[in-house]
This record gives sequence, structure tokens and C-alpha cells, in this order.
Amino acid sequence: MQIREATADDWPQIYPFWSEIVAAGETYAYPEGLTSEEAKDLWMYDHVVVAVEGEEIFGSAKMGPNRPGRGSHIGTASFMVSPNARGKGVGRALGEYCVSWHREQGFHGIQFNAVVETNTTAVRLWKSLGFQIIGTVPDAFDSTSYGRVGLHVMYLPLT
Repeated sequence: MQIREATADDWPQIYPFWSEIVAAGETYAYPEGLTSEEAKDLWMYDHVVVAVEGEEIFGSAKMGPNRPGRGSHIGTASFMVSPNARGKGVGRALGEYCVSWHREQGFHGIQFNAVVETNTTAVRLWKSLGFQIIGTVPDAFDSTSYGRVGLHVMYLPLT
């Protein structure tokens, strides 16, 4: 598997799993029912990468500053792995790339603003990469399966 910078030509492969994950209602608070172009505007900015094997895209991540101006020394990222590729190390490969990229870019740390507490696979992965839960906003996410659940704020210092 290779991690490479995404291009506009990759979007037709990203959008199907992006929209499936959003529609599932378990991990992202993006609006449901977005057109491909609307979703593309939300995903394809800052530094976007894809995890590929041959021509097939298994996942994507976007990363960059968490906040503008005086908050821009802290990075953030979002990840989506195709349901067909789960359990194959795609999330870990994207996560390791994310940490490395933020270090190379000189970020002071990485903050994930909204990790759904019931997304135990993601929470376990981020903890294994050194992230800590620094707080949980109760009832901040309306999960399709669990109702209102907390959103973790997770942080990894890079210095």
C-alpha cells in the first residue's frame, strides 16, 4: 500500500465511501445527502492524501492547521477508510503518515476535535499512536446506533 497526495481525479473513488460513511451516522457530523461537488468542497482542501494499492483507493485523509492565525501551530486531520478495506491497516498507515507529515511541517502538536467515543477502533488506533483524550464533550454526537454520545478531543504533542 502506498500513501500519496490526492488529486482531483481521485475524488470519484473517494466519494462513494465518503458518502457511505457519512450516511451510516456513526463517525462524522457532515450533513447527509450532499452531492459529490458539495462533499468535495468539504474534503478536498489543505493536504489530502489517499491510500492506494495499484489503482484502487482504500482510504483518504486530510490534514492541516486546526485553526487559523494564532492557532495554526496545532494541526488536525480527518480520516476515512473504505468499508471494503477495514482491518487491512489502512487507518494505521494514514495515521502514521499524518503524524510524520505534521512533524515535517513543523507543527507543535495534533488535535482531533471530534472523535466519537463509540468509535472504539479509531480511539484505540489514536491512543496507540500516542494521542491522549484530553476531554469529552458529553452528548455532542447523535449516533445512529447509540443515540447521543460524547465526542473526545484528542491530542498528540509533537515537540
